Amino acid sequence: MQPSASNPAPTPPSGASSPASPASPAAPRFDERLTVPGSWWVIVALLAVSGGLIMFPLGTVPMLGGLIVAGVAAGVAASSYGSARIRVVAGSLVAGEARVPVSALGAVEVLDEEGARAWRTHKADPRAFMLMRSYVPRAVRVVVTDPADPTPYLYLSSRDPEGLAAAVEAVRAEG
Repeated sequence: MQPSASNPAPTPPSGASSPASPASPAAPRFDERLTVPGSWWVIVALLAVSGGLIMFPLGTVPMLGGLIVAGVAAGVAASSYGSARIRVVAGSLVAGEARVPVSALGAVEVLDEEGARAWRTHKADPRAFMLMRSYVPRAVRVVVTDPADPTPYLYLSSRDPEGLAAAVEAVRAEG
């Protein structure tokens, strides 16, 4: 797997996954952003309030500063953790910083909650590439068939594992 440094295609403004038009090979067949759940933003707000309360004994201005600094820091942390993307675009599976040509991929296995838990715990291989998010219970396991790549498989958390598997299979069938 090679890290991806560029954005090959713009993100469609609509939802998590989008079908590609046959006329545009650069359009993503699948595009999902693993955003943090809404409950995490409540935690961000509570951390902001905590920052304000810590600075409260020093006065109103320091309290507002603590509120803003803690809120921005927690918001940036939550937003960056939730910015992981999984895309099938231009004949490649792009997951986070990894880009793997679909031709180097083997079987795609859709994992239910129990299967996903097993593959991220006792069945996990330390050489595997894992894009895990604790708040996404389902996943996809994709075997890497490239003999030059020591990575045995990709484990990708996904809210739409069936759509991801179908997109990989559709790109493989094309080509």
